Amino acid sequence: MPIEPNPEQASRGGRARADRLTPEQRSESARLAAEARWGKTILEATHSGTIVIGNATIECAVLGDGTRVLNQSTVLLSLGRVADKSRRGHGEDKRAPFLSAANLQPFIGPELRKLDQPVKYRLPGVGNLMTGYRAEILPRTCTMYLDAEAAGALTTKQTASAAAAKILIRGLAEVGIIGLVDEATGYQEVRARQELQQILQAYVRAEFRPWVKRFPDEFFREIYRLRHWEFKPGTAKRTPFVGKLVRHYIYEQLPPGVIDELERLNPLDDSGRRPKRHHQYLTADTGHPHLDKQISTVTTLMRVSADQEEFEVLFERAFPPVNPRLPFIVEMPNRSDS
Repeated sequence: MPIEPNPEQASRGGRARADRLTPEQRSESARLAAEARWGKTILEATHSGTIVIGNATIECAVLGDGTRVLNQSTVLLSLGRVADKSRRGHGEDKRAPFLSAANLQPFIGPELRKLDQPVKYRLPGVGNLMTGYRAEILPRTCTMYLDAEAAGALTTKQTASAAAAKILIRGLAEVGIIGLVDEATGYQEVRARQELQQILQAYVRAEFRPWVKRFPDEFFREIYRLRHWEFKPGTAKRTPFVGKLVRHYIYEQLPPGVIDELERLNPLDDSGRRPKRHHQYLTADTGHPHLDKQISTVTTLMRVSADQEEFEVLFERAFPPVNPRLPFIVEMPNRSDS
């Protein structure tokens, strides 16, 4: 006589197997489960950033196959919706929550309908899957809301989304024409250099400051503890490898271009050492506060880590290796839509 399986025992066995997995194995198992559930490979973002239009901040990413996506929650917020109260439907309902209302259906054209499919993707160092939509959905959704408003088809609650759509569509139009002119003239390369120059002006000064201790002993004590090295308090002598760790954990996490400029101003001498400390070239109002925050954060991550492996996992989660692009900010004029 066949023995009926015991669900409770199976559940305990599954939990026991999961407990034996390493964090990397659990992550891979979750990835495979997600891909099986969605029936396709989940792509990882190669680039990520934010677009700011008026008061709206929209998270965006470019996936490994070149797909441009906008994060669902931030799109909802940009349209005046509450993200956590606008959950998607269950079962086979794949409609975006901002396109699901029955009174909007006559205004959703075939091209917008083709975009009304969620895109699951990953951000480097982030365990949870993200939900987004192809970037082209936003201007078409805004146009749909404006068409519905012109036809008098919106509910009272939807008028806030129409007002937000007016701001978004105006901002997107400005971004579009600026991008086209920049691409046609080659100015986008100049713009990138100007953005970098603005960062460097905010973070780096040409002349060095008198030396003041900025790295507390606890920072180095934790580095030595995790690597099982002997720590000698009070000594300023560090191995060159510690300098490489400081560069990676601290200076490389400042905005892109800052570490390169610091190394240009403070190059290695013939003995392989730098005449000054990098932090002596940072500005007092922007560079030093960011540096101090980074040191404090990394020290905390090391303090709560049992070993180097655990710290590396926490560090990569806090500071994903892919540097996000600078937010593209569109300043909207303060005009009335009435």
